Amino acid sequence: MTWTLSTSLDDFRHHAGDFLATRPAENTVLLTVAHRLAGAGLDAFGERPPVFGWWRAGPGGSVEGAFLQTPPFAPRLSAMPPALAAELAVRLAEAGPGFTEVAGVGGGAEPVRAFAEAWTAATGIDHSVRVEERLYRLGRLTDPPRPPAGRPRLAGPPDRELAIRWYEEFLREVEIAPSDVARAVDDKLASGSLHLWEDAGTPVALAGASPVLAGMSRIGPVYTPADRRGRGYASAVTAAASAHALGLGAQEVLLYTDLANPTSNSIYQQIGYRPVEDCLVVDFRTP
Repeated sequence: MTWTLSTSLDDFRHHAGDFLATRPAENTVLLTVAHRLAGAGLDAFGERPPVFGWWRAGPGGSVEGAFLQTPPFAPRLSAMPPALAAELAVRLAEAGPGFTEVAGVGGGAEPVRAFAEAWTAATGIDHSVRVEERLYRLGRLTDPPRPPAGRPRLAGPPDRELAIRWYEEFLREVEIAPSDVARAVDDKLASGSLHLWEDAGTPVALAGASPVLAGMSRIGPVYTPADRRGRGYASAVTAAASAHALGLGAQEVLLYTDLANPTSNSIYQQIGYRPVEDCLVVDFRTP
């Protein structure tokens, strides 16, 4: 009963894939990141190779936890008991930078807290919460209470430069370091999963969607330029992207919000999204 660490995406999907699919909402990030790595290559998120791990209850036993990391981003934890997260922190501390460098951790609030406390105890490196998030699941999709002017449409190749600029602006706002934004936009355009809201023929908001995996699709990013906000465009384009995902067969449509942003937490509930769990992104910093 221990963690297996690996640099093989194929092994990770073989051993942990079924486990992740049993709880696609809580494991949405791991499912979508692994899918993109498989389709776009191991360098999809950066030059440094990704690393993986899974916890199995003895030979032939069930997998009960997993993680992946695409440096320079922090490890992302699956749904798991907090004790397994704490054990993983100790295991990664013992493996050291020869396996991977850990500058933070993200996932469900309880496992992340357990990991962070164990990491601090093992390494002496302090931790602090960077982002508090809430995961939402779509119940019954409803129209925005105050529908804005305009209409939705799928983004196409002529929208590429605009989408790249808006992706970059979104990442700066949420304080995430960009990693080959053009490639991410190209993937979304090729899969027909990037949605725009147009008002008087001008794009005013954007929403992406992940592929349908294990019956799940996740909406994001959702972005409206600062000078266009407060007009209902974000909720409208999110509703359009959500309807598109449902039309492709998604049984669960998900999205994350920043709990520090009361507006986003309100508008998504108005179109049918309901809370699933709270999540954290924690940074580690040497005193």
